[in-house]
This record gives sequence, C-alpha cells and structure tokens, in this order.
Amino acid sequence: MSARKKVSPATTVVHGIHGHHATTLDLVPPIHLTSTFVFKNADHGAGCFAGTDEGYIYTRLGNPTLDLLGQKIAAIEGAEAGLTAASGLAAIAAVAMTSCRPGDNFVACSSLYGGTFALFNRHMPDFGVEPRFLTPTDCRDAEKIAAATDAKTRFLFIETPANPTLDVLDIALWAGVAKKRGVPLVVDNTFPTPWLSRPLELGADIVIHSGTKYLSGHGDIIGGMIAGSKELMMRIKKDYLNNFGPTMSPFTAWLFLRGIKTLAVRMEKHCDNAEKIAAFLEKHPKVSKIWYPGLASHPDHALAKKQMSRFGAMIAFEVKGGLDAGKKLMDNVQLCTLAVSLGDCETLIQHPASMTHASIPREERLKAGITDGLIRLSVGIEAAEDIIVDLDETMKLI
Repeated sequence: MSARKKVSPATTVVHGIHGHHATTLDLVPPIHLTSTFVFKNADHGAGCFAGTDEGYIYTRLGNPTLDLLGQKIAAIEGAEAGLTAASGLAAIAAVAMTSCRPGDNFVACSSLYGGTFALFNRHMPDFGVEPRFLTPTDCRDAEKIAAATDAKTRFLFIETPANPTLDVLDIALWAGVAKKRGVPLVVDNTFPTPWLSRPLELGADIVIHSGTKYLSGHGDIIGGMIAGSKELMMRIKKDYLNNFGPTMSPFTAWLFLRGIKTLAVRMEKHCDNAEKIAAFLEKHPKVSKIWYPGLASHPDHALAKKQMSRFGAMIAFEVKGGLDAGKKLMDNVQLCTLAVSLGDCETLIQHPASMTHASIPREERLKAGITDGLIRLSVGIEAAEDIIVDLDETMKLI
C-alpha cells in the first residue's frame, strides 16, 4: 500500500502492507505453495545462503506468504518486524528457547493458558531453565516482581487479560521492571488482539499471538505470530525457528491474511455482545460470581479501561451449585457450543479445570484463581439476545 499519510488502525487491518504483484496485479496476494525456490545461478544460490543476496531458499527458512503475514502482524502491532510459527504455543516456545540457556530463569504470572504453563513448568526445566511463577496478587507489586528476578533472569512473561481468570496485569509496570533488569517483557496479546490492546506502546518488547483465535476468527486454522524489534525477531528466527522448524503452512498464512481483514468489525461485535452478556450474567440469580474486565465490579476494571480500548469477549463465571451445576449448564446449552479454544464467530463454552487447564496441578490452579467451578465463555458474533436466551433457559434447569 502506498500511504500518503498515516492511516487509522481500521484501515491497516484491511490493507496492511500489501502491494500488488508487478505483473499479475493480484488484488489478493498469491499463495506461494512451494517447499523450495530456484536460484538464478550458482553464485546467486551461494549468496542466498550467505545472506548477501536477496532470494528465498526453502520454506522452512522463509517464504513470501509467511513474510507477508509477518509484516502485517508487525504493522498492526506497531512493531518493526514480525514472525510466524505453526501455533501460538510454538511461538511461545520460540521466544523462551531462544532467550534461555541452561542455568537461566524467567519470571511469569501463574495465571496462564494451560499449554503455556505446561511448557514452562514441565519442559523448560528439562533444558536446565527455571520458571519462576508469581501469583496474580504478587503480579501487581513491582517490588515482588523485581525480587523474583536475578542476574540469570532472561525474560518476563505475562498474559493480559489472563486465561481464563481475566486478571488484567499492568503492562507498563512489568515493562518498568524488565527495563531495569535489562531483559525483554513478553506479552501474550491473544485475548485482546492489537485492536483492543497495544503492549509495545506500553513498554513491552515482544508480543505473541495464538492467531488461531481472533486473528483467524473462524476456528479453522492454527498458527502463531511474534512481533517486536528487528534485532529480536532476527535472533528468534535464526536461533530457533529456522533450526527447530515449527513452520506455518503458506496456505494457513494466506487464510490468516484473509481473516485479519475483518478483525476490526469482528472485535467490535464480539465486544458489543460480551458487554451485554456480562451485564446479564452479573444480575442472574443463578450466577454466584463473574469475571469480566468491562464490569465496574471487576477488580481490574480501571486498569483495563486505561490500557485497553474495549474489554474483549472473554467471560468467566461460576453458577450456584458448583461444578455439578456447571456441568449441567454446559451439557444443556443449545446455541453455545461446548468446545475449547476461543475467538470463533460462534459462542464457545468450556470448563477450564477439566479441559484447557487440566495439565495444571489443582493446587497451582487454585493459586492462579482457576476454581473447580469456573466456566469460560468465548462470546461470538451471533445476536446477543439469542445467546442470553440460551443461557437463561438453560440455567432454569440447574
């Protein structure tokens, strides 16, 4: 896109950085479905491997469609550069494994997606790397965050809002600690997306996405993205992605490019619906507790209002009657779909303790605020009134 002036974020998600092929002038960028690329001659091939000549070698090492997606995620996050990976968890692993060596450590909030917690808690120690987890309460105290670090700390890691408890962490506070320690702050921005939250503008160094969720928006592909400075992205690409090979398919990247075009309109509808449904659940006599940053009753409402443009579409709540009542609710909804993941056009409902966060020991789950009766709702883009009726009618059965 040839920009005469800086455009709004809504325009960026549609146009991004995509130019048109010089010869074919495709409106939609082509998919480069090839494993390998041809060299002009032997010297060109040698130059590509040496990094002195422009050109592609092999899709694990680089592909025009993957690069285009990386450039687009960088553009919408306000980063210098972006990378792609086979999944969101692969993106997190790429950052963690690139940053640490045996004897190192990192600090993270304990309120995390179950797959991230398992990677950090079970597998990083196998490589001689120590994860240091802070409770959500301690994550609000700069002194306690700093006290968890030392000379061997290589990065700080947070999700905000956290999965599934919707804790909102102060990105600027964490960034201040990271800066003093001289290490990067890594923020998983999957829940809010760059449409609602801009971690790099608040001092973060690296942003990670499970693009599978809202960036795709349709529940049909899996992939991860990383954005940050050119220096950090080049290091992650050379040290980990090229050699460990968690490569995204070019076709998947093309689908992400398509999905991102509607990010703004989808997120606005998601948020509209979630605000209505959260207000309904907060007043419902069968709901004992609800977590949604957009409610004034949420302990982090003021912070969410400060660092997010809107409050997202994820809701956590408990119904009276505990786990058994929650199971009955999930087993009897008609419109809401009992499934994990999030960010789809459809409303999804699930039980973190037995599903997405089952890999976390119960004691650790409770410390992170993930109770046995917690239900997570990923609000879709259906008519909010229909979702409310579905939940209301089902709760009459419990």
